[in-house]
Amino acid sequence: MERVDVYFSLGSNMGDREDHLDTAVAMMTDAFGTRPRRVSKTIETKSWGFESADFLNNCVLFRLTRPGSMTPEQHALRILQQVKHIEKILGRVEEAMTINEKGQREYHDRPIDIDILFYGTESINTETLTIPHPLIKERDFVKIPLKEIASEDILKFL
Repeated sequence: MERVDVYFSLGSNMGDREDHLDTAVAMMTDAFGTRPRRVSKTIETKSWGFESADFLNNCVLFRLTRPGSMTPEQHALRILQQVKHIEKILGRVEEAMTINEKGQREYHDRPIDIDILFYGTESINTETLTIPHPLIKERDFVKIPLKEIASEDILKFL
């Protein structure tokens, strides 16, 4: 078994945004069986990629134990399943990805969005998961809170 630092970005722009973030972290704590090692301050940002209500965003670091029988990719995909389940419980409706007339992905309002940013320093590329998250450098709503909690190994990616 190996311990690995997993960084997440959380965002909400529907309903009680602060409660959604707090509840998501509590549910992640239950799902992972451990408390977060670090939680950034929450910031408010304009929506990114679409016109909508402002978001509350933060970043969270969990140190998780990877079962010896799982590869980093398998473990990361299991974590993805867990956070997608939490999103669904908190009211997130998974919509089919749509592309606008400019050929860009369309984004939508959501009560909670949980992205895996880093799984240790691993690079993972599957059909459903890319780590490090490919849009970190473009998103201040991720970079600002992440810089607050990130280790030196992670900061070099920013």
